[in-house]
Amino acid sequence: MLDAEAAAFLLRPGVSLAAATCDESNVPRIGRCVGCRVSKDRSSVTVLIASQQYQAFFEALRATRAIAVVCSLPSTHRTIQLKGSEAVIEPLARGDVDIVASFVDSFVIELASLGYPEDLARAYHWCDPTELRAVRFMPAAAFEQTPGPGAGAPLARSA
Repeated sequence: MLDAEAAAFLLRPGVSLAAATCDESNVPRIGRCVGCRVSKDRSSVTVLIASQQYQAFFEALRATRAIAVVCSLPSTHRTIQLKGSEAVIEPLARGDVDIVASFVDSFVIELASLGYPEDLARAYHWCDPTELRAVRFMPAAAFEQTPGPGAGAPLARSA
């Protein structure tokens, strides 16, 4: 399970999320996430991804079920990485479209604070809500990836 601090960071307003997997030939495939949920007991994470833009990602994920998710806050470069297996694509839950809207709004504010045009930041995360897919996985490993001497260190796990 994730510790409480890592779970809170995944849900922090303004973060950027990206998911990666690889196909059966070990070719990497990525998907930009537009939202996230963490289960109450912190045993699973669900990322929300627009399926139309990332068909190769979803095909590879179905085949391998392996996933890595990177969460970064642009203004500080604080970054963590989660790795998991047995990832599954699920239907959206009630409230997921609202999670995406809030995620995008907070990301726009974060990037605007760094001088990026709001329309650019909003366009970067635009997606048709009917194309959203939920990908749930149980983190098997978590790492600090903030640039610096601690990058790559495992995050503490809670019981």
